[in-house]
Amino acid sequence: MRRNSNIFARCSNWICGLSRAQNGIAVVEFALCLPFVLVATLTAAELANYTVTKMRVSQLALRLADDGSRIGTGDLLSTKQITEAQINDLMTGADLQGSALGLFSNGKVVLTSLEPVANPNTTDRYRIRWQRCRGGLTYSSGFGKQGDTNLTGISVNGQTLKAPEGGAVILAEVAYRYQPLIGSRWLNLSSMVETAGMYVRDNREYAGPTGGVGIYNPENVTASTCS
Repeated sequence: MRRNSNIFARCSNWICGLSRAQNGIAVVEFALCLPFVLVATLTAAELANYTVTKMRVSQLALRLADDGSRIGTGDLLSTKQITEAQINDLMTGADLQGSALGLFSNGKVVLTSLEPVANPNTTDRYRIRWQRCRGGLTYSSGFGKQGDTNLTGISVNGQTLKAPEGGAVILAEVAYRYQPLIGSRWLNLSSMVETAGMYVRDNREYAGPTGGVGIYNPENVTASTCS
């Protein structure tokens, strides 16, 4: 009986000592917190990468619209003509600038020319004279399609753009399917579309060759059509 009492006493002392022990508490707390810390860290990294990617895509759209408004063959005093080769060069430049993103594998670029339906434009209506695309992503322009008329203007980033009489607005859309670092299903970061618009600043020939859409093709290159 006495032996049993000693065993009970030793067990009681061991349990009491265990309750007062501090060794290993930090390890247990770290193990409990680790999943939450890991999820928070990965989420922050994913959001940061998405933000940087979105900024790069936005810069691509702005650069495309700006370059598209400047292209043309001719001197400063003449009416400039744009060509399919020049537009293809714009697309190639976008591909090089967005090479780290795999732009044309995971996205699509759409370039649109918005012009008045007539000069003078007494009806305040506009049309899409031409539109060019490149990229493997399935995406239809949010601005409309080539040949659309009777447009009241096009909204770009909260602003309604209208082409001036005798002029045009070059609109760029860059649609991109986001490539996550780890996984983004729970964050809904699957895709993005960035847009930009620039007024043509040079004296450009908009009608183009007879029966065309305002674009010459003396080099006989393959046009980057949207069909």
